[in-house]
Amino acid sequence: MTKEELLYLLDQTEGYLSGEELSRRLGVTRAAVWKGMEALRKEGWVIESAPNRGYRLCAGPDRLREGALTGAGKGVGATVECLDTVESTNNVCKERAAQGAPHGLVVTAEEQTGGRGRRGRSFQSPRGKGLYLSALLRPPVEPARAVGLTPWVAVAACRAIEGLTGLRPAIKWTNDILLEGKKLCGILTEMEVEAESGLLRYVVTGIGINVSQTEEDFLPEVAVLATSLAQHMETPPTRVALARALIGELDRMYRDFPEEGARYLAEYRARCVTPGHEVEVITPGGTRRGFAREVDEDFRLVVAFEDGGIEALSSGEVTIRGAGAYG
Repeated sequence: MTKEELLYLLDQTEGYLSGEELSRRLGVTRAAVWKGMEALRKEGWVIESAPNRGYRLCAGPDRLREGALTGAGKGVGATVECLDTVESTNNVCKERAAQGAPHGLVVTAEEQTGGRGRRGRSFQSPRGKGLYLSALLRPPVEPARAVGLTPWVAVAACRAIEGLTGLRPAIKWTNDILLEGKKLCGILTEMEVEAESGLLRYVVTGIGINVSQTEEDFLPEVAVLATSLAQHMETPPTRVALARALIGELDRMYRDFPEEGARYLAEYRARCVTPGHEVEVITPGGTRRGFAREVDEDFRLVVAFEDGGIEALSSGEVTIRGAGAYG
């Protein structure tokens, strides 16, 4: 018997479970059940016990665990791995993919020591303060179409946050989720293509959402750019509740992809704050200034540059000029 197995049974039961029933289901002695309960209580779980009734789970630490996330998604989330400290959940997901892990694997971590954003930037991932989650997807599409998954993930993340909190996040093209002009969530999508055949092997999408950070939890240079749910509401949702909501939306997104493209495009456009502003576009070739006109039907950003050229961008770093701390 593991503590996770014991927690799962308690978590899935409304009311009490007797020691006899727990020992029968777990195949252990009642003494072992009692020892397991004491070990969980030492970790901070509030477990009520009553004579002739048994045990009931009342509360516990906001810790991500497989049992609490079971059933959040049918495809995405069918398999969940909750880890303590990792360099990056995306790295773990890619390792699992190389080992043959199935589509839909979700990996979470309590903290990341090497969380990454776009262009090699670091993503602060303090212990227990945010939701750090990656999902392994194996869509049966060409690599060129899979590249377009990032804005779909952005819409799914916004839906999960809004549905749980009532707050309405915005999107800065292509994949930054904002609240009141500050970054709440980052998304990093990576994929692997088979060299010989050109076939898509997998896509890994990593999502980091700031949940309970205060300004003091961020480095000074980050605090002016970033925010968290706790800074916008009196009681932010638990990370468990947010993880379940996000997995559910990712699962729905995957089922919708790519047939429901028009619906996701409409929602992406409604949330995207980049069009209609002067922008700076940073690419390997340098920095160019222009005006962001619109998001086209392929989720590309159409920019009219100062040199007279008009381009539809599928990648690149875009900064909104004059947009405040987080452009």
